[in-house]
Amino acid sequence: MMKYRQLTKEQFLELHHEFSKFLATQQIDANEWNTIKKEKPLVAEEELNVFSDVVWEDVLTKTEYLEHISENDINLFKCNSKEIIRIYIKLNDTTKSFLNGDDYHWFLKNPLADSVEYFKASKKYSEDRNIEIFKMIEMGSQISKGELFTTIFQLIA
Repeated sequence: MMKYRQLTKEQFLELHHEFSKFLATQQIDANEWNTIKKEKPLVAEEELNVFSDVVWEDVLTKTEYLEHISENDINLFKCNSKEIIRIYIKLNDTTKSFLNGDDYHWFLKNPLADSVEYFKASKKYSEDRNIEIFKMIEMGSQISKGELFTTIFQLIA
C-alpha cells in the first residue's frame, strides 16, 4: 500500500535518471524493465509506487516551509520536527487580492497597513510529520524557501 501517491508522468520523466538508479539497486536493467512493463504490469506498477514513496519521503523530509496564497488569505507554515508554526495573514480590503501581482507587491511594501491582519499559532503534528505535510501539499500548499515566513515572523514577533 502506498504511503503517498504515485508521481505524475511529468515527474517520472524529470526523475528518469534517479528511477534508473532505483531499478539498478534491484538488479533491473532497461531491457528487463521493458519486459516487466509488458509481461507483469502489476509488478511494474508496484515498482513505480515504491519509487514514488521514496521520492516523496525524501522531498517531505527536506521540506521546511509551505505557503498557501488565496485571494484574501495567506497561510505560511514552518514545519519543524515536532510542530508546525503557522502565520495567517488576512487581507480585509476587498478591492485588493493577494493573487493580483500589483496588490501582492503593494502588500510586500505595506505589510503593516490597517487592512492587513496577522495571526500566529503552532500545533504539534497529529500524525506522522511527512504525512501531514503531504496532505497540506495535496490541498494546495506549495513548498517554499521560507523568505516570506521569515520576514513576516520578524515583523510580528
